[in-house]
Amino acid sequence: MAKKNKTVVALIYDFDGTLSPGNMQEFAFMQAIGANKDEFWRENSNLAESNDADQVLTYMHLMLKKASSKDVSLKKESFRDFGKSVELFNGVVDWFDRIKSYGKTKGVTIEHYINSSGLQEMIEGTVIAKKFKKIFACSYLYDVDGKAVWPAVSVNFTNKTQFLFKINKGIDSIYESKKINEYIPEEERVVPFSNMIYFGDGETDIPCMKLVKQQGGHSIAVYKPNDRKKKKTSEKLISEDRVNFVCSADYSEGKEIERVAKTIIDKISADTEFKSLLNKHKSKAKV
Repeated sequence: MAKKNKTVVALIYDFDGTLSPGNMQEFAFMQAIGANKDEFWRENSNLAESNDADQVLTYMHLMLKKASSKDVSLKKESFRDFGKSVELFNGVVDWFDRIKSYGKTKGVTIEHYINSSGLQEMIEGTVIAKKFKKIFACSYLYDVDGKAVWPAVSVNFTNKTQFLFKINKGIDSIYESKKINEYIPEEERVVPFSNMIYFGDGETDIPCMKLVKQQGGHSIAVYKPNDRKKKKTSEKLISEDRVNFVCSADYSEGKEIERVAKTIIDKISADTEFKSLLNKHKSKAKV
């Protein structure tokens, strides 16, 4: 008897504003270089605009420049140390295990992924780093002394979508560029788009949230609890049919976002059983 393929459900998260209430650079890193966060991002915006450049690449450049001027170490270990101070929304720390356990009760395998314009090295320093199967995020190249010298990966709001296709086809490598363009029948793909749940908070996530929704998956726009402006922005996304749900970013047990995620998992589990039943009856009819 052929072994039944496991049903994988991928929960894919932006980081800043989605799992954390602020940009990860705004915690220990900016304290180390003595920078004001508003001034830093304003300088970054001006730099990008005056050079018609990508704002992700310019922020990575500014981090290197300002750290060097303040004699702040930017070795990989230093980034991870900065990541230890990154704050997380309520309930985030135990969210991943809770959802994974719930998936088991429904006969599905839960996988968690990060798809972020933040820094992989900082995310690796957070207490939740090991909860993710893969972290797709910006990162640096390092010289022979282990110091960051140049961007290795830049993740902006449009190229974020490529990582959805990597998850879809079971590709963990960022370097891999051949397999992602190869034709793979839908039924052979590791994670169908219909089995994806995307969590994002802002404009940088719109292409991903829209793509997942269009392909039969589900997107959840989150907003900082008690932040009316952020809530209004998220509600605009659902009114424009870009996302399926809008939830406060409180991941504590029993909160709305947990109920929504579990209901989606219930649906995916039921849809999988339904498809299996259909195929079984089709096979009988061919005999």
